[in-house]
Amino acid sequence: KMPSSIPEADRRHRASAAFSLSFLSLIFSITAFSSSYWCEGTRKVAKPFCKGDSKGDLCIRFNSADGNGSQAVQYIWETGDDKFVEKKFHAGIWYSCEEMINEEGEKCRSFISLTPASDRGVLWLSIVAELLYVVLLLIGNILMSVEICYYSSVIDGLKINAFSAVVTVLAGLLGMVAHMMYTTVFQMTVNLGPEDWRPHTWDYGWSYG
Repeated sequence: KMPSSIPEADRRHRASAAFSLSFLSLIFSITAFSSSYWCEGTRKVAKPFCKGDSKGDLCIRFNSADGNGSQAVQYIWETGDDKFVEKKFHAGIWYSCEEMINEEGEKCRSFISLTPASDRGVLWLSIVAELLYVVLLLIGNILMSVEICYYSSVIDGLKINAFSAVVTVLAGLLGMVAHMMYTTVFQMTVNLGPEDWRPHTWDYGWSYG
């Protein structure tokens, strides 16, 4: 009896390790799906005029303290790129947020409303594929937990393990397709989206992977 119990214990340990890794993958996938850090970068926007006593490099200053004087001729010293400031932004499936100039916090907008109307269908397909990806990962976790608690023959355990492996592979393929569709939509939005949103530079964020 002792030799037959050792392989059973080893199988349980391997199943527990696989379940732990798959569960972590599920948690990370849900976190990434709900985050707005799929892509991040900067936007180049014109600096606002300095108001009151506000000073610094984030607003345009006049040549005199009385910037609002109607009788004095005012000059703006900033030229070229000095008239612009770069604002950091990050975007995901649901929201796109960018930092405020001379204010704390961020301004967020729905990413779906920013995408061109002709590409929203692809974005919704990406959302559906991402949801199926999460659902399949959840099914794989349930099957692995059943394998851990299943006290039948080794053959039945191997069947459950094989089925959970197939489900996990399908989930990975769906996740890859969802990411590719989102990348296509994001690039089209960069080229054809609203003028007050288009980024100057961008790259993939931490939740894209």
